[in-house]
Amino acid sequence: MSHSTVPRSKAEATKPVEGPAASGDAAGPPDVPPREKRGTLSLRLRYRRDRVLLLMALPAVALVLVFNYLPILGNIVAFQDYDPYISDNGVVSILNSPVVGLENFQRIMEDSAFWNALKNTLVLFFLQLVLFFPIPILLALLINSVIRPRVRAVAQAVLYLPHFFSWVLVIAVFQQLFGGAGIFSQLLRQNGHDGLDVMTNPDTFMFLLTAQSVWKDAGWGIIVFLAALASVSPDLYEAAAMDGAGRRRRMWHVTLPALRPVIALLLVLRVGDALTVGFEQILLQRDAVGPGASEVLDTFVWWNGVRNQDFGYAAAAGLIKGVVSLGLVLAANKVAHLMGEQGVYKK
Repeated sequence: MSHSTVPRSKAEATKPVEGPAASGDAAGPPDVPPREKRGTLSLRLRYRRDRVLLLMALPAVALVLVFNYLPILGNIVAFQDYDPYISDNGVVSILNSPVVGLENFQRIMEDSAFWNALKNTLVLFFLQLVLFFPIPILLALLINSVIRPRVRAVAQAVLYLPHFFSWVLVIAVFQQLFGGAGIFSQLLRQNGHDGLDVMTNPDTFMFLLTAQSVWKDAGWGIIVFLAALASVSPDLYEAAAMDGAGRRRRMWHVTLPALRPVIALLLVLRVGDALTVGFEQILLQRDAVGPGASEVLDTFVWWNGVRNQDFGYAAAAGLIKGVVSLGLVLAANKVAHLMGEQGVYKK
């Protein structure tokens, strides 16, 4: 029985033929189901599924809100001549303190001590970025190249131990080594040379702070990079060795690319923390070298706010520091995205 090839209507004649016969393939692309048919759960269903996890995270979220985000409202004192002695209630003191607008910020722009503190902060940041940041990477690569596990464990423990020391103990150790009556000064005097007092030298104070930070916190960075190195597949090293790559080429083409995401993330965090360069460390040594060489933004805020009771002025300086730090984080994270890395958050 023959079938007519004439379509029964114009719509049927222009309608494309669906199925494998239309494209000539063995099977056509599967139909994309609607969003509600792809297993996407509603907000209510997701809440019921994850309510236990949400309850577990609730205390941590509450702590962050109370101690990190709620105090941000106190930045309003940067626009006031804040007087905490108006009332025993801090909120009442804020509400009753006179508003001065941008007067505190104008004072900061005209204060040479602020600019000196900013200069010292940036100099110390760049020194630590150039001298301190690469050292944990190099030490992690060195420890990772050691074959014996016991030697690796001992080296890692020795390097990580100073991380648990307080800054008081760290500075006391450096004082016993590099102070005017320290071990090195005594050795120099016994051999007919002048003594060495690094702890009170303003010209080398920034290098002293960097050396103290390296000795204390390099072990923490080593652990982070060793964890990243542990995730590298040994097959990559074996394949590179079979292709004739030596130890240096394997490190350059296998190890460092594996560390690049971690390096980018830590670098973004370090840049965001650029204006916070060790308040307690510097405050303990401030009197030894003088404020001209040791004053940074954190000590500037502390000195004006706590010691001089000029809370509005100190809050304005702290607010400037926070805004600049946020801008640095966003800029560094953008650079990480351009390098193909995730950074702190995705695009």
